[in-house]
This record gives sequence, structure tokens and C-alpha cells, in this order.
Amino acid sequence: MSTASRTRLRDIIKARSFSTGSNVKLASGRTSSFYFNMKPTMLDPEGAALIGELTLEAIADIPADYIGGLEMGAVPLATAVAMASHLRGKRLPAFFVRKQAKDHGAEKLVEGLAPGETLKGKRCIIIEDVTTTGGSSMKAIEAVKKEGGIIACVVTIVERKEGAVENFAAANLPFRAILTTDDFA
Repeated sequence: MSTASRTRLRDIIKARSFSTGSNVKLASGRTSSFYFNMKPTMLDPEGAALIGELTLEAIADIPADYIGGLEMGAVPLATAVAMASHLRGKRLPAFFVRKQAKDHGAEKLVEGLAPGETLKGKRCIIIEDVTTTGGSSMKAIEAVKKEGGIIACVVTIVERKEGAVENFAAANLPFRAILTTDDFA
């Protein structure tokens, strides 16, 4: 991965999305003295561009048909990667997984596919903003598998180093991280 791009993304995350000092409850249920609120970075023009670029670099050797993950965090991430793929001439469309199907409309868990499109037999990259144990990604993985999708890899922007690597390895799922908490020490 481009060292300059990784360094710049880390700097943007430090400035816009990283805080320390108070015990914060994480999605995993754990508490931590440091916290990543990645929305300000994901929604920043340069941050989004770097996320798209670096994610494509991280998964360049993995054949994939789609990229997506659990709402809300994966929506801007997958969109950034899809846009970057278009700019590079390599089509990688995005989708997202709802935490709960809507009780109206199409009532789907997996959204973003056009009429007639399906994940059945398609190789999917699962993307997440911050990974602690991998629980959020596992919810998305379950929904994608239920739709017939094949999980090609899980990728995260920041890996907290609190069990995700081991949990994905136990599930025989390739896992890649753009940055880890070591980059913020």
C-alpha cells in the first residue's frame, strides 16, 4: 500500500475521528479509553478518496464482484471504493446490509442491487470502518451468505487488535486492515 497515502489517511483520522480519555462503549460491547468515530473521515472528500484508493490497493489481488457491509458505517466506505473502482476502470459495485429489514417496500436486508441483480454465486468483499472483534462484519457476512454470496475477504479501515484477526481466522475468512491501532500510538 502507498506509504504516503496511508500516512495521510492516518493524519486525517487523527484530526477528525480519533479521541482519547473517556471510557466509551464500543459496538462489540467492550469499553475503551480511545475511540474512532470514522464518520467525519469517511465523509471528508480527501478521507473518502484515500479510503477508496487504499481499499482497492488492499484487495487488488482478490477477485471480487461486489463490496459492502453493515449499515451505517459501510455505506460511505463501499460507495468510496465503488467510485474509486470506476475511476480506475475496474468496476466494483457496492451494496449494504441493513441491521433489520424494513417492514415496507422490498423488505430486504441486502440493498443497492438493481432489479435482476443478485449476490448468488458472487464474490463479495465485506468492508467495515473500525473492527474490534469482527461482530458487525459477521452480521453482514451472514446476510450475504443467506443471499448466496461468497465471502472473498473482510477489509477494515482501522483494526483495533482486540480479537478480529483471530475470529476471522477461526471462520476461515481472509482479513486485511488498512491501519491498526499501532498507527495511532
